[in-house]
Amino acid sequence: MDKNFSFKKKFGQNFLKNKNIIHNIVDKAEIEDNSFVIEVGPGAGALTKELSKVAKNVLCYEIDTDLEDLLAESLYDLSNVKVVFKDFLQTDIKEDIKEYKYDQIYFVSNVPYYITTPILMKLMESGLNFKKIVMMVQKEVGDRFSAQPGKKEYSSISVYLNYFYDIKKEFIVKRTEFVPVPNVDSIVISFSSKDKLLELNNEEHFFQLVRESFKFKRKTIRNNLKNYDLEKIETVLKKYKQDLSVRAESLSYEIFVDISNTLNS
Repeated sequence: MDKNFSFKKKFGQNFLKNKNIIHNIVDKAEIEDNSFVIEVGPGAGALTKELSKVAKNVLCYEIDTDLEDLLAESLYDLSNVKVVFKDFLQTDIKEDIKEYKYDQIYFVSNVPYYITTPILMKLMESGLNFKKIVMMVQKEVGDRFSAQPGKKEYSSISVYLNYFYDIKKEFIVKRTEFVPVPNVDSIVISFSSKDKLLELNNEEHFFQLVRESFKFKRKTIRNNLKNYDLEKIETVLKKYKQDLSVRAESLSYEIFVDISNTLNS
């Protein structure tokens, strides 16, 4: 790492310095042969190098153009790696990857923490079937992503993620493993694509329903979903021994799927 490099707080730049942790992240991804990997925020390219050893191709998105020379030097001999200098959140992923041929697609990244949730939402809404997503995130964010019903961390994003993926907390990474040292510890968390998803009549409706159910966290389903057909919702809730006085944080993703399908039947 160039000692003269100026880390930018606005881009959430904290570079991992422990190579053993980098190896462990790649191991947890379990990348199969002939696979394509997307990485966001490659930094100095440490994780990128390891990904290039196991993937057919790696596409990196980096918003900081000041890293262009550093990455060019770090990755110069890797013919299967491409770095594009643009904001991942503003890209059309399908358009960017249409030239690549692969059997499976993965997302592996030490993501900029300030855009962790938007990145995950973009991946889920991309229409791409990621075999596995492995991300290093703030520990408290990882707790929220993997939270189960009844836990205070349980939120709309927990419901979305549990619908699409089997979620696993892999290992903790102490803040001292980064340069510069952040204010929080991190966790590597993996999302494995489910073999079979529960059938949804309308995916967009499901996302909206869940989002509105958690709009005011301390309010009940009756209050948060007052613009929906409450009679139909109550019919579903009774199947699970619940009623309209329940809060969203107590309902599993399966119940939300049932409610959404019933409203769309």
